[in-house]
Formats: sequence, C-alpha cells, structure tokens
Amino acid sequence: MAFEDWSKDDLTQYLQFLLYNYRFMDSFWYIYIEKAHGSDEANRINELVWGKVAQQAAKDLKARFNITEGGLSAFVRAQKLFPWCILADYQFEERDDEVIVSVPSCPTQEARLKRGLDEYPCQKMHYNEFSGFATAIDPRIKVECLFAPPDEHPPEMFCQWRFTLGE
Repeated sequence: MAFEDWSKDDLTQYLQFLLYNYRFMDSFWYIYIEKAHGSDEANRINELVWGKVAQQAAKDLKARFNITEGGLSAFVRAQKLFPWCILADYQFEERDDEVIVSVPSCPTQEARLKRGLDEYPCQKMHYNEFSGFATAIDPRIKVECLFAPPDEHPPEMFCQWRFTLGE
C-alpha cells in the first residue's frame, strides 16, 4: 500500500480506523477467551499478552522514532506514541524524579459500566503492560500502581501510576 500517496486527511482517517479496530480487537479477544475459559483464565492470559505486546511496542517505537536516550523522558516520549495511550488519553505529570500517569477516561471500563457490567480488574494487566513497556525503554524504570480496578478510585479517575528511576 502506497501511504506516501495518501492525503493527510486520508492518513488521519486510516489511523483513526486502525486505533478503533485495535480497541475492538482487544475487546472481543478478551470476551471470547472469557466465554471459553472463564474470567480467571482470561485475566491471566490478558496479563501475559499485554506485558509482551507493550514490551515489543516499546522496542519498535524506540527504533522507528529514534528514541535513543533512556530515563523517564524517553518513557513519556515513547508512551505518548503507544496506541492505548492515545485511545485512553493518558495524562502525564512530569517531575524531576517521577512521572505520574493518570487515566480519567478508560474506554474499556466505560463500555463495561455502560453495559451494566462490573469494572474489569485491570491492575495486574496494566502493571505488566507498564512494566514491560518501561523496562524496554530503560530497565531502571520502576512502576508503582497508586490505584486501579479492582481498587476503589475517585469517580473522575480510573487509575493512576507512578514511574521512578531506580539505580
């Protein structure tokens, strides 16, 4: 496919399609695993998949976008290119010694709540995702969950994570 011949509007529309499709693929993948094997097994597999997907994505983003530095700034730079960051509109607070990632709007949780379902207990899955991603950017980056389902959380914020640089 010759993307270089596409207009900016066509490329933007196609990128929006890919992100939308990425989200639905993830949703239906989980739904069918859960139906076939139960919630516990679906959660376990989802945790493994997202840990690996995020790690591979970080490696690819580093190469494609020439992210050669390490540290928290490189993590933020790469994370802002990660599809789920774009879909969930992660909010970043960058400080000298830490980065706080806040997720006020989560498409997965909002879709579940809209359908009358309980929140998905995503904390372990996102821990694996963030850890895999962060480690691929810089092995010194440490991940800490401040809160995420199944934890209680404020109504205006689904989860919040802290990233620091270790030795």
